[in-house]
Amino acid sequence: MRAINITAFGGPEVLQVSEQPVPAFKPGELLIKVQAAGVNRPDVLQRAGHYPVPPGASTLPGLEIAGEIVDGDFSDTTWRKGDLACALVQGGAYAEYCTAPAALCLPVPAGWSVLEAASLPETFFTVWSNVFDRCRLAPGETLLVQGGTSGIGVAAIQIATALGHRVFATAGSDEKCRACEVLGAERGINYRTEDFVETVKSLTQGKGVDVILDMVAGDYIQRELNCLADDGRLVFIAMLGGAKANVHFGQVLLRRLTVTGSTLRPRPVAFKAAIASQLRSHVWPLLESGKIKPVIFQTFPLEQAAQAHALMETNAHIGKIMLSL
Repeated sequence: MRAINITAFGGPEVLQVSEQPVPAFKPGELLIKVQAAGVNRPDVLQRAGHYPVPPGASTLPGLEIAGEIVDGDFSDTTWRKGDLACALVQGGAYAEYCTAPAALCLPVPAGWSVLEAASLPETFFTVWSNVFDRCRLAPGETLLVQGGTSGIGVAAIQIATALGHRVFATAGSDEKCRACEVLGAERGINYRTEDFVETVKSLTQGKGVDVILDMVAGDYIQRELNCLADDGRLVFIAMLGGAKANVHFGQVLLRRLTVTGSTLRPRPVAFKAAIASQLRSHVWPLLESGKIKPVIFQTFPLEQAAQAHALMETNAHIGKIMLSL
């Protein structure tokens, strides 16, 4: 099969088309003929040498796919050959064939194309796990999304808005802030020209937000504590602003704040399967009703994976960057 291989750690140019054996499925796995794959920030980090591959996972990049199930272990599953599915995988998505645990496969939502469905797993699993499971965003609570026009940001804004929450989002330009508002955010905050702490405090009558989803870390941490409501929860899922911060923990103590973080890729299949079940119950109906829509910025053929990574590194995109096979 054709696949994209990381020939060395470095810039986008190290992504090269190669011939690879079709992967063999293991017990509990399905073999999918890939029609589309999502491009995500962890792929860029892996290519640059900053995101180790979990033991036993494919060293080929890519964490989400959609396509036709062509073989696999069908015991204890309702899947059959010929079904279309999207799936979260530990690696190997940039290829013509990829294996996926059957428990991490979800149906292509009614009304969605296979390409659109491939844009869902990595971001939607991540958002649900962190915002709703880990931080327990409850009815009536508010959410601040840092980086609202990233794939993660777009998913978080749409899911939380569709479930009835007030959502605020930061972005790096007025155009991107308006895009966040079109997606459902009550207010897009330009972090280059506005103080998100002051703006959030003003929008919440001084209370602050209940949950913050952050991909920056670094010196954002203290500022985020400043704009959390009492009993608020902050979860960070990346450290684009650095791994260290100077934090006043008195606020955490006195206002009962929670600071947490997580990474999804190395977690066991059973953990991710529980998220898949929650998504199918609570989010898939929102996709099929049109309350959540696909947001795809640009699609590249598989052979142009390097160009897709170069685009992601410009941070110019709004929504998902995809590969089509």
